[in-house]
Parts: sequence; structure tokens; C-alpha cells
Amino acid sequence: MPAAVLHVAEGFTLPETKQLSPTYENPISTQPTVPEAELCDGSIPIIDLEALHGPRRSHIVKQLGHACQHKGFFAVKNHGIPKTTVNNIFDTSREFFHLPEEERMKFYTPDPNSDIRLMTAYKDEVENVFVARESLKFHCHPVEDYVNKWPTNPPSFRKKAAEYLRNVRRVEMTLLDAISESLGLERDYIEKRLGGHYVSLNYYRACEQSELELTYGVRSHTDPTIITMLLQDDVPGLQVLSEGKWMDVNPIPDTVVVHVGDLLQAISNHRYKSLLHRATVNCEKERMSIASYCYPSSDATIGPPKKLIDNDHPAIYKDFTFGEFSKQMWKVITPTDKRLDFFKCSAA
Repeated sequence: MPAAVLHVAEGFTLPETKQLSPTYENPISTQPTVPEAELCDGSIPIIDLEALHGPRRSHIVKQLGHACQHKGFFAVKNHGIPKTTVNNIFDTSREFFHLPEEERMKFYTPDPNSDIRLMTAYKDEVENVFVARESLKFHCHPVEDYVNKWPTNPPSFRKKAAEYLRNVRRVEMTLLDAISESLGLERDYIEKRLGGHYVSLNYYRACEQSELELTYGVRSHTDPTIITMLLQDDVPGLQVLSEGKWMDVNPIPDTVVVHVGDLLQAISNHRYKSLLHRATVNCEKERMSIASYCYPSSDATIGPPKKLIDNDHPAIYKDFTFGEFSKQMWKVITPTDKRLDFFKCSAA
């Protein structure tokens, strides 16, 4: 696959899309490089998911809305995913990436529409950088429809992945209800537009010191999703752009990180901003993360609901379907929310 197309898929592979001849637009050069980035110390909003089921719900919903609007991401505690389930998904994923290359490569395909695909590390000759992440991406909802396509080596993979992903779906639905509510919409507003669920198991090998300056884990990008949930192991590597500076989002035990995607930016009429983020590598220790992507059905209408539009808040985006968004994404290849520009209202 050409590096330009591969770059789009660094963060996500859209379902139900046909690959077209792309026009590559590369804004990466406008962002700080790995060695030049100035890191800022910033607090990470933490949302208590369990409290959404009690008398403090309205307060937590406001906290969540504030985090989406002013940070673009937050961490979730008391999410209810058992610690053994989290440990199991990391263990079986790590076993998979430690398999011989020929075994892992059984899942390699250049087809971006495949239900499961391995993506390997690669060198971008144009940018002269190495993108180090190896990832296994696959559809996972409903689990029963896809589990037979998942790896059988290691033998525990299907059972442990299914257990984790069913838990993630539950957390995702709870969060989407609260996010809808934070916008002043019906709780099921976003839920009614949902399609499937997609996951990426991400593996970053430790890097040689001599290569570190020119090696990315994943380059800076936003996700073309509603929200993305990211489970990190105990090795730092996630960075987000906050107030114009890169901020380390170090792992917090027993939490998952959630961030705003492009489609939630459109639904919220740009009140909630899609998060620019990236991953770094280190020289000492391998790192793993598990990203779960929430996206709509192909015929779902995306765009700000009338309830969010008035004279003081004119529509930024026109209505469009997720299918239209998916096709446009392959026409102008960009790893940021600029992929939404085509759907802006002319007066915006």
C-alpha cells in the first residue's frame, strides 16, 4: 500500500469504503517533530463512570461536556471492566505480536475493507521517517458476527478478546448517552446513529537509540470516529496537542482514555473539537495499547441537530451521511479533521 494511503490508516480504517485514487495532503510538516516538541504539564480530566448511574449524574455529565469542549479527551475510572479482563487482553495481544513473522503475516492484506488486517511498521521515504507501530485491526460488533475471523493463535485470543470487547461496548454506550445529554440532546441521539465497532491492537517495539530521533510510534492525527477509547499498558507514549503544545498522557492505572473524534466534532457543531494526538516510542521497553473506535452506520446522517443551531450558533457543517464522509476521506488524504472541510456550510 502506498505510504500516503497507509498514513490515513495509521489511526483508523473506515468500513464500507472503496479506495479511490487519492490526492495526498500532508499537514504533518506544520506540527512539531518528535525531538522539537515542547511538552506541557496539564491535568487530565477524570470522569467517574459509576457516578453516572447515581444521584450525581447531572454533575458528571457537565464534567464530561466540559472535558470534551475544553480538552477533547478525558480518562474514565470505575468503568467496570474487570482487571483480569484487561490483563488478559494485553497478555493475549502481546503473545500474538511475539509470534513468528510468518504467523502474524497471515493477517496482512492491502485491502482496507478487509474485516481483519495486520498493518506493519514502515518507512515513509518522502518524509524520511519510520512509523514503528504494528497493529492488528478488526471489526468486533456484534462479536458473534466476526469472532470466527480472529486469530486462533494464541489459542486464548478469541475468548479473551471477545470478553474485553463486550465490556468496552458497554462502556461506550454509557459514555455516548452521557455525551448526548451533555449537548442537551436526547440520551439515545448518538446511539441511534451507531453502526459497528472496530478495534486496533497496537504494538510498539523498543527503538534503537540511534533511530529514535526519526522514529514515530504513530504520527499526529485525529480519528474519523465519534469517540475513540484507548487502553494503555504501563509504558508512556501517548501525546495530545493541548493549547498548542504536546502533552504527555501517561498511563493512569485502572482507567481508559477517551477522546473526541471528527464525527462528534460535526455532531456538536464544533463545540467539541476532535483531538490531535500521536504516539512516541522509547529505547527501553515495548509498549502496547488497544484502541476501540465507535462509528455510525453508513446511512446515518451526521451534522449538527437543529437543537444546537440558532442565530448565535449558526451551523458549521451541513448534513451528510457517514457513507459520504467515508468516500470523501479517500479523495483528499489528510490525517486531521480537515477531512470535514468538504462538509462545511459555505458561510462557516
